[in-house]
Amino acid sequence: MYVFLTIFLACYGAMQTYWYSKAMWVIPRTTAAKLFVAFFLLSMLLAPVVIRLLEWGEHGVAARWTAFIGYSWMGFLFLFCSCFLLLDLARLLVRLAGRGGFYPSLGSYFPGAATSFMGVTLLVAVITIHGWREAGAIRTENVDIYTMKIPKAAGTITVVQLSDVHLGLLVGEGRLRTILAAVRAAQPDLLVTTGDLVDGQMDGKAGLARLLGEIRPRLGKFAVTGNHELYAGSRQAFAFLRDAGFTLLRGEVARIPGIMTVAGVDDPVFGGKGGVAEQERRVMSRTDPEQFLLLLKHRPVIEKGSRGRFDLQLSGHVHQGQIFPFTLLTRIAFPIPMGLSGIEEGGAVYVSRGAGTWGPPLRFLAPPEVTVFRLRHP
Repeated sequence: MYVFLTIFLACYGAMQTYWYSKAMWVIPRTTAAKLFVAFFLLSMLLAPVVIRLLEWGEHGVAARWTAFIGYSWMGFLFLFCSCFLLLDLARLLVRLAGRGGFYPSLGSYFPGAATSFMGVTLLVAVITIHGWREAGAIRTENVDIYTMKIPKAAGTITVVQLSDVHLGLLVGEGRLRTILAAVRAAQPDLLVTTGDLVDGQMDGKAGLARLLGEIRPRLGKFAVTGNHELYAGSRQAFAFLRDAGFTLLRGEVARIPGIMTVAGVDDPVFGGKGGVAEQERRVMSRTDPEQFLLLLKHRPVIEKGSRGRFDLQLSGHVHQGQIFPFTLLTRIAFPIPMGLSGIEEGGAVYVSRGAGTWGPPLRFLAPPEVTVFRLRHP
């Protein structure tokens, strides 16, 4: 955790410095103005630490407002740096082309430093406002899967997946009600959550557990851990899942007679003997290859020994990057694309964009989703 915090502060500090290098062209050259900007940047840099301290001190309102301002600035800053880096790269290429004798006057068409700063700031402000709205516009993604392993007599089995809701300071009752409205509309036979249902301090979240508990699908509710279940405090997170009516699968198999098997494994942050790969291997050894196997796994990674042994793996974790162009980085780390992908050895994996947000309370070109699977005999 300390290593992560050090790397985070270093990267975030570099972004703040880059912003200041551009903003200095429009900041008044007075001591008061410089001190104000320095205080603001330092406050935003330390905001994640302050938020956690406020949570521990049970100052909920202050923590919530600090989180909204601090994390919104984080999202704005990421977008600003992304746009300005692209502009700086274009300037560099034009300058190199001019030195090489190609279009030497092209550089004169670029705006000056102050104008560039104001233009990029306006563009990013518009994207940020759109991102707030996009984060709350839950989409329902419908996926039809035909398989011989679902008995014809069982009819259509509707499975709803929730992933990466991140219930906490910024994703609260209002957002959860919107998400659950989409769940109810699907009339699920089975409800599953593939990790990161909760986030941050878990005190005072009993009302959210009750809202989730009101949904009682006939085939049950199953959950697996994500990395944020550990960060929120595993004991409190597990109690929340239990109070919300979920059966937590930690390297376990649940059989729904005559229909399917549901299996779930821990997120790697929980460790355990042999790690998640060994846990998954033990799970696979206890499943019936003749029955439809639904595998719940937070991260979109397919273990070599599991290929061809599950029929559908449901995952999340990556949020489709949440804010473009961070999407490009998550695609490198987790190359399985969003949505449904077939596997050469048989079966498929579905990677959800998630229903909530982590950090910045916005999304850009990565809309949140509730996923509805309809499994049926051909």
